[in-house]
Amino acid sequence: MNQELQFAQTLEQVRTLAREQGNCVSKEQVEEAFAPLNLDENQLELVYDYLIKHKVGIGEPVDPDDYLTEEERNYLQDYLDQLAALPTYTPGQIEAYTISAMAGDPDAQGRLIEVYLADIPEIAKLYTGQGVLLEDLIGEGNMALTFGVGMLGSLEHPSEAQGMIAKLVMDAMEDYIAENAENQKSDQRIADRMNKIADQAHDMAQELCRKVTVAELAKETGISEEQIRRAMRVSGFRIEDLTDE
Repeated sequence: MNQELQFAQTLEQVRTLAREQGNCVSKEQVEEAFAPLNLDENQLELVYDYLIKHKVGIGEPVDPDDYLTEEERNYLQDYLDQLAALPTYTPGQIEAYTISAMAGDPDAQGRLIEVYLADIPEIAKLYTGQGVLLEDLIGEGNMALTFGVGMLGSLEHPSEAQGMIAKLVMDAMEDYIAENAENQKSDQRIADRMNKIADQAHDMAQELCRKVTVAELAKETGISEEQIRRAMRVSGFRIEDLTDE
């Protein structure tokens, strides 16, 4: 395994450990995790900075509420107000519903959704500040919860239900963040290509004192005509120095 991949995997393992410990890790745990990579003090400091930036406390937990925007706070409060209208259940009732849900009872599964809905915002707050909306994270978590209660039949004991559902919810949120990041990279690549084509078309138009055709630009730059036409469509046909006539 190359060192960059090992570093990325270790960093994700530390973040997972932090979530299991109330969103914090000790310096000793970080140092132990990264020991195989032989990081120096400066490199470890960069790791600590990264963890703090992603709301992981070093030595003591951080309060995720401190990282919410005003808009997110307002949305969260409205959402929690709606949840407050849901019934509450005793531990005994929850266990009974879990056993019934494991047996495939749809009514019990619906009750469990009510039980765990309040956990979704708390988990979502751990993932804020990563380029996605809190509202979308909660939506992804709710879908994972609905899916999860239908999967409880695979468990051996009802005590495993909460952990399984929490993992499904966290995985769904992490997948959503990763997908969003990949889409942003793709959008940026398209924008960069479009800007490059526009700049090259502008330079040629300046030399020729007229608009440049797709065929002319393709011949001059080596960019395929299809890529140029795609850039024109993405721009809404607003590349002024380029024509497809």
